[in-house]
Amino acid sequence: MRITGLYAALVALLMMGLAIRVIRLRRRTSIGLGDGGNRAVACAARAHGNAAEYVPLALILLLVLELNQTLPMLLHVFGIVLVVARVLHAIGLSQTPGVSAGRAIGAGLTLLVIFAMAAMLIWQYVVIHLIAPATL
Repeated sequence: MRITGLYAALVALLMMGLAIRVIRLRRRTSIGLGDGGNRAVACAARAHGNAAEYVPLALILLLVLELNQTLPMLLHVFGIVLVVARVLHAIGLSQTPGVSAGRAIGAGLTLLVIFAMAAMLIWQYVVIHLIAPATL
């Protein structure tokens, strides 16, 4: 659980940075709730909200893979891709509400890493519970 802990800490720091950015923008613009029609507040709030929507699922999958004793190098690849994806997405969405390279690449990598971890967990289940018992 140490590997997942590392990546959980890294994305937690990123999410704290995104939350602080929203708080500062709200104070500066005197917007207590919602975005008040302010594009900068809307973008910052969505960058934070989007991370809050996707990061927990990714970390749960990473943790279960680690508990399944998946190769540490593979766990690090998943963790690094997740962190890079979330940073790119946050930068892209913080700059513009429209399409940006950072947002597109970050979203794509986030979905890719979640899909890859889910597929690996399904594969591990099939190998351990369906294929391995049949070969005994």
